[in-house]
Amino acid sequence: MTKIIMNGCNGRMGRVICDIAGQNDCEIVAGIDKNTETNFNFPVFPSPALCNIEADVIIDFSHPSAFEGITAFAEEKNLPIVIATTGLSGEQMQKLDMLSQKIPVFFSANMSLGINLLIDLVKKAAKFLEGSFDIEIIEKHHNQKLDAPSGTALAIADGINSALETPCEYIYERQSRREKRSKTEIGIHAVRGGTIVGEHSVVFAGYNEILEINHTAMSRDIFAAGALKAAKYIVGKTPSKYSMSDMIGD
Repeated sequence: MTKIIMNGCNGRMGRVICDIAGQNDCEIVAGIDKNTETNFNFPVFPSPALCNIEADVIIDFSHPSAFEGITAFAEEKNLPIVIATTGLSGEQMQKLDMLSQKIPVFFSANMSLGINLLIDLVKKAAKFLEGSFDIEIIEKHHNQKLDAPSGTALAIADGINSALETPCEYIYERQSRREKRSKTEIGIHAVRGGTIVGEHSVVFAGYNEILEINHTAMSRDIFAAGALKAAKYIVGKTPSKYSMSDMIGD
């Protein structure tokens, strides 16, 4: 059974991961959270520096502000880490690359297998339709989500860009731009409301036809299960940066 330290254990996703860990041959042996309420049968520490519990791997599903503390803890304890937190800055992503030279690091903007398949599909579509179809990405999430656009929307856009001969510029809003849409842009739009778990749509708009590829998350369980699979996958790996495509490919 894989023993896990859960950073952000009392957050929305952290609680789901703790709920289903046992069903995935995993055990949460300690939690880290500013809210030290103990809803489960393991100790909760207010900061990584205070955690003295041995484990096989760390899952971080928290907030970018917790990044420095949890990555320093992972490096100090020589523990593999799964980073599922979105909204990381460019500097934090660079630090993650540096950390992966010392310990195994698994990073994904979205832990859903379906989303990662969507990224593969839209890359193929973008390569085939380049120059004749406009591309727009629409993402919808609950009204408690802090970052916009979502990390998943940006990962989709990055995937599309990697497949294009001429990379596109990301346009996040249009109300300040009184000009025609250019052919070399990807529009990215964020909707926040209610309890939407997560919806992502990629629209390819051409002459008299529209191709739309969608993914709808019906439950947070899919992200939790993906994070637990990633945690099991990364234990025993050599230092490097791993992703969902690595896990799926293996």
